[in-house]
Amino acid sequence: MEKAYIGVFGMGVMGQSLALNIANHGYAVAVYNKDRENTEAFLKKAAGRENVTPCWTLEEFAASLEAPRKILLMVTAGKVVDLVIQSLLPLLDRGDIVIDAGNSYYADTRRRERELRERGIRFFGMGVSGGERGALEGPSMMPGGDPEAYGYLKELFEDMAAKTPDGTPCCAYIGPDGAGHYVKMVHNGIEYADIQLICECYQLMRFAAGMEVEEIGAVFEEWNRGRLQSYLVEITAKILGVRDPETGRPMVDVILDAAGQKGTGKWTSMEGLDIGVPIPTIAESVFARYLSALKEERVAAAKVFPWQSRAALPDRETLVSQLEESLYAAKVCCYAQGFALLRAASEQYGWGLRYGEIALLWREGCIIRARFLEDIAAAFRAQSDLPNLMLADAFAPALRQAQAAWRSIAALSALSGTAAPALLSTLNYFDSYRTAVCPASLLQAQRDFFGAHTYRRSDREGVFHTHWESY
Repeated sequence: MEKAYIGVFGMGVMGQSLALNIANHGYAVAVYNKDRENTEAFLKKAAGRENVTPCWTLEEFAASLEAPRKILLMVTAGKVVDLVIQSLLPLLDRGDIVIDAGNSYYADTRRRERELRERGIRFFGMGVSGGERGALEGPSMMPGGDPEAYGYLKELFEDMAAKTPDGTPCCAYIGPDGAGHYVKMVHNGIEYADIQLICECYQLMRFAAGMEVEEIGAVFEEWNRGRLQSYLVEITAKILGVRDPETGRPMVDVILDAAGQKGTGKWTSMEGLDIGVPIPTIAESVFARYLSALKEERVAAAKVFPWQSRAALPDRETLVSQLEESLYAAKVCCYAQGFALLRAASEQYGWGLRYGEIALLWREGCIIRARFLEDIAAAFRAQSDLPNLMLADAFAPALRQAQAAWRSIAALSALSGTAAPALLSTLNYFDSYRTAVCPASLLQAQRDFFGAHTYRRSDREGVFHTHWESY
């Protein structure tokens, strides 16, 4: 029997979709799952495809693959990945390739790549974005690992990936060891922030301005025809147009306002702290989800701290225009934070990331796909060493223009008592970044006063300490 080009280990929803994607592009694929039922369920979906080989034991799975073996893992991130790798190792030969396509933490991927390289096995950590549908029809793919081994994977991955209107695949080699999973982690952090910013615009329209749900949906539909065109704005408009068949109320009103998460936004926030890069919009978006989970406390606090709105509302057209400018400006700053984090990581780990190319990988297939990404790619093409996206010619004029509207929206949030933590945090990030002289001079004096931590002067070189009590 002819051997399979690649094997997929893990027949959950995403694993099944990726395996079908592979088979649909004409590649022979072997599949295996610890629980037989999952494999049997997949075979019903793959009925009639002669290029799919089900395997019922690990030994059969390993034997079904051509050399060098290429095994794509689609299992739960964390300890499960290590356990699966350990179960496969006795069956692998030097030069075989293992690809972790789950949402693994990049530091784990770096460790696994190093450990497997020492045993002659080539390991890839690949970010995959797009959900179940994207995995089947074409996701955004971010592979990182041995660059020579990528030669065995490039054609397959590019066939599987989403395509832009001009046919360009949304897949490219990211860099060595954990680079692929790092880029996916930052993608997810940006996704958290983008979603939160959109939700805050909805909240301000709904509860500060008193607009109806369908009216707000029409606003998002209008925005999706302009510079805010994106998958997230598109689905927001659709969501706000759906009514609950049982009650007739807008569906958004019958969904409990307590958000879930899977941890990648938290990882991104932690990385910003670890590597020393300010990413407050992403971190604030994670905290907003934590706060949303305190439903009972929030209901009780609403009774303890009532607030009579003191905001003077502009007319509807002006409000919508101010919100559009604020959302666009905050979005620029949010992506600026993400790419600043990528830059710092690339320098620290020696990855040589290509930021414009990464932006283009997100044009289709993934959750944050948007027209806006073309402008980001163009900004990095024009200046590869751009320190921050806010300074790019493509965005700086819009940020200057948006300041008045953005500050008006911040005032509306504060005076109406309608929380917009990400919008306001992002405005503070923007203001901090554009502040030529900040109060850190006083902060350094305080540190030197109570801890003799020393400081540098602005007028000459050197490190200094002042005996403050003697003055």
